[in-house]
Amino acid sequence: MNGGSPMRPGRAMVRRGAPYLLAAMVALAAPVWAVQPDEVLEDPALEQRARDLSKGLRCLVCQNESIDESNASLARDLRLLVRERLVAGDSDDEVMAFVVDKYGEFVLLKPTTGGWNWLLWAAGPALFVIALGMGVTYVRNRATAPGSAEAGLSEDERRRLEEILKD
Repeated sequence: MNGGSPMRPGRAMVRRGAPYLLAAMVALAAPVWAVQPDEVLEDPALEQRARDLSKGLRCLVCQNESIDESNASLARDLRLLVRERLVAGDSDDEVMAFVVDKYGEFVLLKPTTGGWNWLLWAAGPALFVIALGMGVTYVRNRATAPGSAEAGLSEDERRRLEEILKD
């Protein structure tokens, strides 16, 4: 044997795989880099509140990411605004209300169910119930409707069919 068992990888194999492992770890940690070091607050409790609030706010550029994950400059501005309001002494609700007043409810990743939004939340289930009711009604009416095929052919249709079949 040449020093290594076939079941255990040698040091050379581990060294070859290390760059791939490092690249995978860097790729998975990419969203963490969205918050720049100069944005981080010195007070860990305030920073945690800022991070929690940022996870609930939509990046208006990316639209599918929170401002906590986005590298867009507008997301950075929103992160700084949230931290600014927290340092000023606003509560979490006051910060969210301030941002919503400034940018509209679209900035929320999870919109509220109050106001006219209840209509949007209720529309999907309501339309499903209506469609289900229409489907049940259709099936019941179809089952009880007299079948046109059961009536058979009239005398004129029967004669015409016989003429066609003779040719």
